[in-house]
Amino acid sequence: MKKTNIFFTFATLFVLNGCVSTSNFYILSVASQPKVTYAHQNDSIGVEAVTIPAYLYKRDIAYAKSAREISFVSDANWGEDLDKGLTHRLIAFLQKKFNQPRVYEYPWGTDNHPDKKIRLTISRFIAYKDKVYLDANWDIKKISTKQNRAKLFQTTVQIEKAGTDGIVDAMNMAFGELEEAIAKGVKSF
Repeated sequence: MKKTNIFFTFATLFVLNGCVSTSNFYILSVASQPKVTYAHQNDSIGVEAVTIPAYLYKRDIAYAKSAREISFVSDANWGEDLDKGLTHRLIAFLQKKFNQPRVYEYPWGTDNHPDKKIRLTISRFIAYKDKVYLDANWDIKKISTKQNRAKLFQTTVQIEKAGTDGIVDAMNMAFGELEEAIAKGVKSF
């Protein structure tokens, strides 16, 4: 009887060990602290949900093996949906940058309309060799006048340390550069 219990104990531990994940989880949703802030604007700002490439909807962290091949890091996962995390991060950054609490996710209730609306589409956000590449386009629209300003954005950030931590740090810096560019665009429009 004892041998049977020991066998089942080891079998259970073996099965559970195979089910337990040893993945590391990463997030990009923590907004950076702006080095320079802008004067408070009275305009309310609506930020549409950030659009990302399909490979970023997976929870696995992707990297490019070549110009046409993507792989995923086996023991590293995003701890959030990146489209939602990046949207909330951009909102929080703009709130800090303009010292303006009236930056919201768009759309919201039909009674409230933002003065300006931001749409951000990321077309490439991936590590390749020793760099992270971020390509995006964004536009700002003044709701009352229907004026629109569209911009292309592209940056490359060097990965400073090996492994997934280095990739995520470089992605964080690249998105920080994009946040600054969008904030400048909002200020000048």
